Amino acid sequence: MDALSDVLRAVRLTGAVFFDVQASEPWVAETPQGGAIVGAIFPGADHLIPYHVITGGACFGGLIGEPAIHLSAGDVIVFPHGHAHAMSSAPGMRDAPDPDKFRRPGHGQLPFSISMGEAPDPAHLVCGFLACDARPFNPLLSALPPVITVSERAGGAIGAFVQLALAESRAPRPGGESVLGRLSELMFVDVIRRYLESLPADRADWLAGLREPFVGRALEALHRSPARDWTLEALSHDVGLSRSALAERFTQFVGQPPMQYLANWRMQLAANYLTGGTDSVAAIAERVGYESEAAFSRAFKKAVGAAPSHWRKDRNGNGGS
Repeated sequence: MDALSDVLRAVRLTGAVFFDVQASEPWVAETPQGGAIVGAIFPGADHLIPYHVITGGACFGGLIGEPAIHLSAGDVIVFPHGHAHAMSSAPGMRDAPDPDKFRRPGHGQLPFSISMGEAPDPAHLVCGFLACDARPFNPLLSALPPVITVSERAGGAIGAFVQLALAESRAPRPGGESVLGRLSELMFVDVIRRYLESLPADRADWLAGLREPFVGRALEALHRSPARDWTLEALSHDVGLSRSALAERFTQFVGQPPMQYLANWRMQLAANYLTGGTDSVAAIAERVGYESEAAFSRAFKKAVGAAPSHWRKDRNGNGGS
């Protein structure tokens, strides 16, 4: 089991591309905190990841109050934690954002075109969003920085996305929204992989743990068989390391002991099953490794603050059990 792919699947990563922007100097556009607009863009999601692809010209981008980053054609900037940020023609520019503007356009094909000014040689951006679950448990988000920048010059999915985004903005076609949404998910995965490859050798977090031989094998084992009746002894045997050494190393990278990580991961899987399926609570309890529905319900309520049936009702708008 590829633990990164498993996490991205279980937290329901979903992509969309909304805005095709041509902006002439001087210009500035601010995006508010993700929590303020996620419901209007992705109903039912609880975390928003904005990104911007520079398809022509140059501009600046960065977090509010932080030094701006110079960006040129082919660059991608991603804000994994959904922090408020600004894109502008010069560093330090501000413009109070209007959250009501950040909603899915009600008409026309996407990406939705926006022009800012009419001077020659405008900057050209494709701006989009990804959604995912942040709770009950998303170990990836805590391992990501506030801002990640990469370039299509690195090749791979990023370059393909930039080129397709540019082609769709010039000549939108039926189905373009779906294509760009799916490719933006692939682009994000490629961004994460490239960020992982850039981490220093002494970095210790969940992402770095994927490449650490013993921690990586432990994570793969837990994600491969989350319902197994795991013990630290069984996991250490699979990994080939003593119990004490594995517990210490796993906690150093992941931030919690292996069995606690497993318990939290089971809750994320259960939340996903409750939201996206029709299995009974009892069936889901067994699916994630609990011998009784009552024990599972107690653990789930402790983790998320709501009983499984209430969680399902709140997320799906019905009261399945």
